[in-house]
Amino acid sequence: MPWYSTLKRKRNNMKRTLLRFETLQQVVGGEGMAVILLTDMERKLGLSVVCDEQMAYQIQLRINNPNACRNLLPETLLSLLPSTYEMLILGLFEGQYQVVLMDEMGDSVRLRMSDAVLLSLISDIPLYIENGLMQRQCFPFDEKAQSIAIPINTMDLQRLRSALDKAVENENYELASQLRDEIRKRNERS
Repeated sequence: MPWYSTLKRKRNNMKRTLLRFETLQQVVGGEGMAVILLTDMERKLGLSVVCDEQMAYQIQLRINNPNACRNLLPETLLSLLPSTYEMLILGLFEGQYQVVLMDEMGDSVRLRMSDAVLLSLISDIPLYIENGLMQRQCFPFDEKAQSIAIPINTMDLQRLRSALDKAVENENYELASQLRDEIRKRNERS
């Protein structure tokens, strides 16, 4: 049985949370990195997602002037889609959220998390997360918060190593220890 058929059956029985885009913040000293903040629909729980500079630009473009984006390629392609779709965040592997885009027949493709966020912003395609994953990765949402935490298990190895170097340089040995442990854990799996 193809994996997408199994996924369709699982999706029908899976408890999940609908996410909404909240904001995009540049990371100070983050070397072209930004953080996307998603929340549950009640805005009680937050989920942070790291994205690169190019994706941050694409998202910011649509936030600032959505009408100017109507004829851009992603928006144009969306108008050609015949089916109803949804996106589901199923897990986390090597610092990357695992996201699938599925149609009503269960056919699916994998997406980068930041692409899924962009797609949900420019369309009516809902973005869900499996409840267990949401509980492990979320934090209490506070719209007045001045900063957003980035879970270290969502950072790629290059960013982990860079953060480790900065933590040691700043003598933040507790953080350095956590980063080192995450790097070791990933290296042991490979």
